[in-house]
Amino acid sequence: MGVILLAAIALMLILEGCVPLFAPALWRNVFIFLTGMKDGQIRYVGLSSVLAGMALLGLLFIWN
Repeated sequence: MGVILLAAIALMLILEGCVPLFAPALWRNVFIFLTGMKDGQIRYVGLSSVLAGMALLGLLFIWN
C-alpha cells in the first residue's frame, strides 16, 4: 500500500510539473486568474477536483 501511495504522489508531481515545464506562460496566466477568484469559487474548484478524483478512483476499483 505504501508503494502505491508513493507512486500516486510521484505521478501527481510529474503531471503537475508538465504544464509549467512545457507552457510556462499558460501556467502563469492560470495562476493569475486563480488569484483573482473569490474563496467560494476556489473551494468549488477544489471540491470538483476531489469529487473527480474519487470518481476515477472508484472506477479503478470497480474495474479491478
